[in-house]
Amino acid sequence: MTNKQQAFVAYPARDPALADGIMSAVRKANAKPLPVSFEPWPFNDIAGNPLVSPILEKIDDAPFLVADITYLNLNVVYEIGFAIGRSKRAFIVRHKGTSGDLGIAKAVGIFDTLGYHEYDSFDDLQHRLEAHIEETHLSFSKTLDRKSPIYLIEPPKRGDDVGVMVSRIKKAGYGRYRSFTPEEDTRLSATDAIRQVAASSGVFIPFQHFSELGSNVHNIRCMFVAGLCDGMGKPKLLLGPPDFDAPLDVRDDVQQWQQLSDIHDLVADFCPRIVEYAGQVEPSGIDRTTLLQSLSIGDPRAENEMNTLDRYYLKIDQFDRAMNGEVNLVVGRKGSGKTALFIRLRDKIRSDRRNIVLDLKPEGYQLIRMKEDILEFLSEGARQHLIVAFWEYLIYLEIAYKLLEKDQKSHRYNQEIHEAYQELSGVYNAANFSPEGDFSERLSTLSERLAKRYHEKYGKKDAHRLTASEVTELVYSHDIRQLRDLISNYLHRKEAVWVLFDNLDKGWSTQGVDVIDATVLRCLVDAGRKVEREMRKAGHVVHCIVFVRNDVYDHLMRNTPDFGKEMRATLDWSDPDMLREMLRLRLVSGMHADLNTVDFSSIWHELCVSHIDGEDTSSYLIRRSLMRPRNLLKIFNHCRGFATNFNRQMIEDVDIEKGLKAYSSDLLQELDAELTQVFPSAQDLLYHFMDCKSALSLAELKALFASANIDLADHEKVLSFLLYYAVLGIQIGENEYFIFDVNYDLKVLQIRAERGKSNTRYIINPAFWPAFSIAA
Repeated sequence: MTNKQQAFVAYPARDPALADGIMSAVRKANAKPLPVSFEPWPFNDIAGNPLVSPILEKIDDAPFLVADITYLNLNVVYEIGFAIGRSKRAFIVRHKGTSGDLGIAKAVGIFDTLGYHEYDSFDDLQHRLEAHIEETHLSFSKTLDRKSPIYLIEPPKRGDDVGVMVSRIKKAGYGRYRSFTPEEDTRLSATDAIRQVAASSGVFIPFQHFSELGSNVHNIRCMFVAGLCDGMGKPKLLLGPPDFDAPLDVRDDVQQWQQLSDIHDLVADFCPRIVEYAGQVEPSGIDRTTLLQSLSIGDPRAENEMNTLDRYYLKIDQFDRAMNGEVNLVVGRKGSGKTALFIRLRDKIRSDRRNIVLDLKPEGYQLIRMKEDILEFLSEGARQHLIVAFWEYLIYLEIAYKLLEKDQKSHRYNQEIHEAYQELSGVYNAANFSPEGDFSERLSTLSERLAKRYHEKYGKKDAHRLTASEVTELVYSHDIRQLRDLISNYLHRKEAVWVLFDNLDKGWSTQGVDVIDATVLRCLVDAGRKVEREMRKAGHVVHCIVFVRNDVYDHLMRNTPDFGKEMRATLDWSDPDMLREMLRLRLVSGMHADLNTVDFSSIWHELCVSHIDGEDTSSYLIRRSLMRPRNLLKIFNHCRGFATNFNRQMIEDVDIEKGLKAYSSDLLQELDAELTQVFPSAQDLLYHFMDCKSALSLAELKALFASANIDLADHEKVLSFLLYYAVLGIQIGENEYFIFDVNYDLKVLQIRAERGKSNTRYIINPAFWPAFSIAA
């Protein structure tokens, strides 16, 4: 008699009643004459249980894995990832009547994008186990990303440990790494995680201590990715902070650091494993061969596609203006393509080796530290004077650093620059200023030195006024005039200098941005202009451009005298055809076809049903993207993921429905975070739209604000924010308007709403309907 196959059943033991019910359902199912039997394994959350290494072998031998996620046990999450990595079906279930960790699961983002079966009772679970469980597994490409071989799971708040790790990764030659960053994508989709790990030669997974805010969600993501790595056989570095109680399944693999210097050694020891893995014969082909399954349209985040973006980047007018040096600021909403423009601009300029390009990305927490240590104690005039001096000094230091780095080898053999190089190097290094690490580390060193000097000299005296000489003494470790003259002398041998600042608003306090943040931004622009003027007097071409979110910029700068005076390029997308063209370029590139010969309609109808609810599907998805390129790519990837999960040849209505539901959950959390950043009292406001009508009168809307504890005096401001972010639009008769329909001019919406009076309805953007449980 042939032995039955055994499927593995993993579930948490946190809730004894739930665990007993699952065990009972498994026993009853095993009593039936089924072609497969079930072997249960309860995971206990109690520390000290023996390591369960035999499980991995059992999953290898099993036709599929059954895993209960009513409560998110970290070891069960790891097993799910391992099974998927081993090309096994992960059949996920949860008890419908138990809330368990449903909220955490939604925040994580993995499980609703995988899909799961909800059982009403344990008899229901028994019947589902007795029914046929499809063994078809998730497919993924096995092609390695040779140019960006590293993938990193970042925690919600990047501290010094992750900063050091990233710096060491860059030092090891992996500056172009891919990452999941919660500040950019609040939820991690399973499809994206699988794709990223499959393309990697090494994965960095820094766990957070369980006392840290958001550690539950982050560590669940880490365990899923760790399981994927082990399932696929990928090298991984699991980092744990001091006193970290590692989950059982990875306890032997977690490397705990005690001091930040330990991370240097751990990364150094791990990097050879990346090289070794990448040196293996690369697997070729993919598990499935349909167009939809083999297609890759790149990553929604430009940071993760630096090596491929040039193939399908849609060159827009704002790019040409920046390339011509006509702007000091590039502003755009989150997901509008600022970073993509940043990368293409940088790479285009770098293609001429005579140019000097500084791509500077300060970490938000470093600026917050300087703000709290110094800026809050200064008068407004002294604050501006010091910040402009700080940025100017930093820009000159970075130009000097880049010149010395670029010509480190060539100056030895080039007599034309040898003497100038030695002179600049001598002055730059003479002030005991460490050039080690990346820009973030140098910025941190400089700001800490400035804070130390300030407190030694002035303590914490409020509203202190600094003279020009006092600022000079505090800020400069070099003779700034001598440094500037040496740089100017050196630049006669170069073409142009481009200083590009990104991420300035990344990591700003969730308690809200304030007048000091506005000063930091405004002073950076002023310092950039000052450097441009000084260098141009000497005949040099220098451009300084700052990239910042335009909603944050408008909020910070609207009440300042400089508002509107800067030369800005604003990335506002209002034409659906432009977004359609952006998507076409990616789709055609993914097919390896000629970009100039394949039109959108022909390829779209191969991949997706043409209409849904009587509307063209591409228009339907674009309308729900809030007119942001990143959102459109996310929607498509979600829909495509569900279609390929079920082995469909093309995206069907049901895949669009599921994809939009997953995307809507992402969007809800992302927009809640964006709103909170610029208006803290609006935190969790969006969740109060749950189960409401799709169109509300002004009175109904204000009643909703009141239920969210928004002060009456702030109602108008909150309404403006919701209109600005396209959460709400206005409806007057048959006409509907969102912010992107009126060229992002908020006044147009406000005046039309006033004119409509009692006929005005405030409509909720359909992109949020699935997350708000609003019926169509």
